[in-house]
Amino acid sequence: MSLQKIEYRGWKDCLLLENGDIELVVSVGLGPRVLSFKRKGGANFFKNFDDQMANVSQDTWQSYGGHRLWHAPEVWTRTYYPDVQPVKYEWDGSRLTLTCETETVSRLQKEIVIDFPASGSLVKVTHRIYNRGPWAAKFATWALSVMAPGGTVIVPQEPFVPHGPGAGQSFAAGRPIVLWQFTNMADPRFVWGKRFIRMSQDDAYPTKQKFGALVKPGWAAYAFGSELFIKHFPFIDGAPYTDYGCNAEFYTEPGMLEVESIGPEAPVEPGDFSEHVETWQIEQVEASKDDDTLAEQLKPFGL
Repeated sequence: MSLQKIEYRGWKDCLLLENGDIELVVSVGLGPRVLSFKRKGGANFFKNFDDQMANVSQDTWQSYGGHRLWHAPEVWTRTYYPDVQPVKYEWDGSRLTLTCETETVSRLQKEIVIDFPASGSLVKVTHRIYNRGPWAAKFATWALSVMAPGGTVIVPQEPFVPHGPGAGQSFAAGRPIVLWQFTNMADPRFVWGKRFIRMSQDDAYPTKQKFGALVKPGWAAYAFGSELFIKHFPFIDGAPYTDYGCNAEFYTEPGMLEVESIGPEAPVEPGDFSEHVETWQIEQVEASKDDDTLAEQLKPFGL
């Protein structure tokens, strides 16, 4: 396992972590952004916006692609703060800590901690947002991964339960799904399956689409070629999640698709922080379009 400073796609201030199985690139010149996550010799699962990389703006927020840390609910002046200042980092041989400057508008300070494995592809990504202001701030920690175009996000549903009063049956509601005002459920990029919900990234369709869900199984995957990126995240029963109770949201437009997870929305006292943990892994499997077959493919990964 090693860390080295590199130039990546025009960015001079980047860090490359590698262990012989996977590679991960982080920008410390701004952000931070995890710009690349891939198997050794494989394709990058993350989208990079090259035009934005060539024109860094100090006044206007830009995505830049990759994986980033935000705070919810989505408010223009607070959420879209231009995170373009240099990032402090510490490396202890297995853990990379990335610390941003305190935001002048919100008085929030972002930190991402990456626990990188000596072998294999399982990476732990801890997101923290500190309140550096003089009073409590209410927000949710929001982790967004901008995925490379041409793939499909796979979102698990809760197990099927028959309707009725008997043993193994239920009258209770379940499987909460949230739609945005611009969401079209008839869009062919959606597949509302019996075990999984899928949304594909396809440049043939110019419209934006988004949905959210309370994903109790605690994971979502992105199928890209013959590989699968799996993102694990918490489900906390009864927690005050934003956007009508979503702990995960999924968005697509031409050029990219986002796989997002969100922590509970709660007040954070001055000097304290909100924490939200994801784990990532890459598996070499070509995801079946048949739900039952896909479920069998995922069993070896504990899904």
